[in-house]
Amino acid sequence: MLDSGRAALRAGFEEKAFAPNLLHKHCVLVDQLLRDVWQAHAMPAGLALVAVGGYGRGQLFPYSDIDLLILLDQSADDALQEKLQCLVGAWWDIGLETGHSVRTVEECVEIARQDITVQTNLLEPRLLAGNRELYKQFVDQTLNALDPLSFMQAKRLEQQQRHTRYEETNLEPNVKERAGGLRDLHHILWIARAAGYGKSWRDLVRRGVITDAESRDIQRHERFLHTLRIRLHYLACRREDRLVFDLQSVLAKQFGLSNRTNRLASEQLMQRYYQSAKAVTQIDDIVRQNLRSRLTGARNIKLQPLDEPSGEHFGLRNEVLAIRRDDTYEKHPEAILDTFLLLQKHPEIKGIGANTLRALWRARKMMGPAYRRNPVHREQFLSILRSPDRVIRELRRMNQLGILGSYLPAFGNIVGQMQHDLYHVYTVDVHILRVIRNLRRFAVPELAHEFPLCSRLLSEFDKPEVLYLAGLFHDIAKGRGGDHSMLGKADAARFCKAHGLSAEDCTLVVWLVEQHLMMSSTAQKQDLSDPEVIRTFAGKVVTERRLIALYLLTVADIRGTSPKVWNAWKGKLLEDLFLITQRLLGGDMPTVESSQRTRQDEARATLRLYAVPDDAIDKFWAKMDTAYFLRHDAQEIAWHTRVLYYRPSEPVVKTRLSRAGEGLQVMVYVADQKELFARICGFFESIRYNIHEARIYTAQYGYALDTFQVQSPDGTNVDYRDLTAYIEHELGERLRLKAPLPPLTTPRLSRQLRHFPISPEVSIEKDDRGVYQVLSIIAGDRPGLLSRIARIFLAYGINLHTAKINTLGARAEDTFLITGDALNDPKQVVRMENDLIETLKI
Repeated sequence: MLDSGRAALRAGFEEKAFAPNLLHKHCVLVDQLLRDVWQAHAMPAGLALVAVGGYGRGQLFPYSDIDLLILLDQSADDALQEKLQCLVGAWWDIGLETGHSVRTVEECVEIARQDITVQTNLLEPRLLAGNRELYKQFVDQTLNALDPLSFMQAKRLEQQQRHTRYEETNLEPNVKERAGGLRDLHHILWIARAAGYGKSWRDLVRRGVITDAESRDIQRHERFLHTLRIRLHYLACRREDRLVFDLQSVLAKQFGLSNRTNRLASEQLMQRYYQSAKAVTQIDDIVRQNLRSRLTGARNIKLQPLDEPSGEHFGLRNEVLAIRRDDTYEKHPEAILDTFLLLQKHPEIKGIGANTLRALWRARKMMGPAYRRNPVHREQFLSILRSPDRVIRELRRMNQLGILGSYLPAFGNIVGQMQHDLYHVYTVDVHILRVIRNLRRFAVPELAHEFPLCSRLLSEFDKPEVLYLAGLFHDIAKGRGGDHSMLGKADAARFCKAHGLSAEDCTLVVWLVEQHLMMSSTAQKQDLSDPEVIRTFAGKVVTERRLIALYLLTVADIRGTSPKVWNAWKGKLLEDLFLITQRLLGGDMPTVESSQRTRQDEARATLRLYAVPDDAIDKFWAKMDTAYFLRHDAQEIAWHTRVLYYRPSEPVVKTRLSRAGEGLQVMVYVADQKELFARICGFFESIRYNIHEARIYTAQYGYALDTFQVQSPDGTNVDYRDLTAYIEHELGERLRLKAPLPPLTTPRLSRQLRHFPISPEVSIEKDDRGVYQVLSIIAGDRPGLLSRIARIFLAYGINLHTAKINTLGARAEDTFLITGDALNDPKQVVRMENDLIETLKI
């Protein structure tokens, strides 16, 4: 009966996907089976079988647990316990995955008082079989023991903890537990039931807690989330509440979505989910505040006037902002943005009242072209960005209420838009607001220790609102097709002109939006020791103000993509590029000779602290050419010299803690070997360390002096002292023995990369001076990637000079400076490119 009944339910759902029907009929099916088994076991008449939790609510998903309470009229003796074991065993044998408890009424009441989860689970009971009087006694006593206000406060704390726990599950959100999920809808009904306001959305309408329109919105979003969860269960053939990568594309197809030119079907589905979750969060906030004001009597407190020129339409009630009339925003549209300006000016205001939230939610639809053209409203919006306090808090509130997307329609288009680019883990709107939040953090003196240089630069930066505008527009054109930087530049130019920004500020904002990727690309893909690279970059930046603004935006942008993308090494590269370019723009334009001399003088000063004789320094340096001194900074030159000056022909592997603050710097000094780079790559992959940069130098006397920046996958230096000794010994042995390279293994791919693969991109072109060829690679990152590239270099006789390894989540963007005879033959170059593409394919 269970198997055939569930199969029929699934077939009916596949034919017509109406979630409420399936959830109810599944309950009916299981109800009947439970009753049949209960009767077949001739359970004593004094007991009651009660459905609780979601099953008690009458909603049973395909693979959800069946929550049951077996109510006893008195403690069970041995005979009854044996009978109960047989009963539960029979349920499981049939295939009913029950989560059951066996308690007396008194035990239920006592445990509920101590555990909010149990209290919530018992709040939605439904009698299935047995003693009706005992069941009624249970319902009465559990409700009488419930304090609605305490219950609401406990559930709110529990909700906040749950939201925090699931906050970072953006790529694979949990449709039940995450903010805006089904659990938040349950949360509303639990509090309403505890307060005696009803058990359904219709009951809340009758009691005036929500409006008819809000009820319809809630039920629409609830049906969508129910349908998502049902389909997830059926596709996974188990309880699966996460929108996992494996199922997103199939789910999108089931919802009738298909790939577009600029948007994958899965991205469209995820945007629909995030927009629904946002609406649920907003409704939850309104209803929760409404219920709280009723329970505490705050709705009866007299509205206190707000002593503020722009506050004539507002007042304070119970420390939250409230409009004086429900039609305030309709009659006075300027009050919409005044709401957020008042919250910025008055930190004592703890939030927005329920009626005001509801009115703002309605008012967003009034913000059409005429509203946006009004000079008063334009000045209000700029004032929000110029406020010294609470900029990001109010921008986030505006986004949550739909106000930001209504004022900036281009922003509204990217609300909830997911990016399956393997390194952005937030929706575009959330990413943009995190970038602005990162910029704001640079301005907080208490946080200056996080990024001292950024904090100092922002504290001295005139008109920081231009940076916030650049952050607001830098990714606003994502998903439209074409170059989002150029499209966003056009949007920013229109905004700045319409809002009356000065020509200088407008030019800076537009330039920042257009060039927001330039600094990270230069720092992470080009050789910063090459003066021509710096001159080219400085030529594009032109002024120091632009350089400062671009540096601040770049750091904020990278940190806003994912908690795992930023690391100290990237920070050092960006800081080095900033400082070198700043000197150049300030008039310090060193020649090759002066650059070499400066580095040698600084290195010599350091070496004297270690009592290294000058004649030993000169003897070692005499073996090195100009390229060596230009490609290494003074600290690295001093380190190399101190370690190697007294052992000119002895192979050396030496490690130290990276000066970036994370990871290790590894020096390899050995007679040059044909397979050297491939062998070193294989070693670091075997200990699961990532190479971030490789500087390859071969001295005139045939020795390789290579320097690597390496780091553990999680970015920490766990037991790095022990690891240092291990690397020095084991890598040294591998290089000494010159064992044959092991065969390449098939890498294990991440689930994200399996379902959203990256088509490899390979390009080889000459650098600006024609000295090197620049190999640029974009591919899905996985273990062994660098080894595979090294084997291609080996096969074509390619000499590697510098490698910049840039890992962005599951995406690798690597750049190599290379030379070799094969690069002079166009046919060989084409073959090598094809071989690289083949070896990089997933």
